[in-house]
Amino acid sequence: MNTVIERPALLSARLKHETATLHEQMHALMERARPFADRAHYARFVAAQYHFQRDVEHLFDDPAIQAAVPDLQVRGREAAALADLADLGAAPGEEALASRGVAMPAALGWLYVSEGSTLGAAFLLKEAKDKLGLTETFGARNLAAYPEGRALVWRRFVGFLDRPALAPAEHDAVLAGAAAAFGRFGDLLKRHFALD
Repeated sequence: MNTVIERPALLSARLKHETATLHEQMHALMERARPFADRAHYARFVAAQYHFQRDVEHLFDDPAIQAAVPDLQVRGREAAALADLADLGAAPGEEALASRGVAMPAALGWLYVSEGSTLGAAFLLKEAKDKLGLTETFGARNLAAYPEGRALVWRRFVGFLDRPALAPAEHDAVLAGAAAAFGRFGDLLKRHFALD
């Protein structure tokens, strides 16, 4: 008997389903990194976050991304992470831009990972407050909600992903972009925390 595994029709559902393992691997890596052990550990996390957000915001200049996600001006946390590093008396260090050459539709996968992390950042913000005494205005700006709120901005992004303008044939490229973005952030964490 042949078993047919049906793929979810909506791109957002495919992304959630097909990146679940990568998401779990990221959780495990974060546990190993222990970014809230002290402010020095946390500064390493923010440096990794800064470089990843720089990669993502580099994509914002592409007119095709601007057309696909018309509210880019409310997204991105590169400046927030850099300000947090200044608060912590830390420097971001040098990292080559990893998203050079990334274009639509793969760029949507990078944005998916970045935007999804804003939802999880609510839990990270609580840790930063409770364990390190940081706030949305000092040291933990990169974890703060968007002014409109995390859920609203996320739902709007999912709406952009699931518009019929993106052909089903392009979905695999978006998924590949998401996998590359997860890989990039994982590599940054491994380097900044000296994890193998």
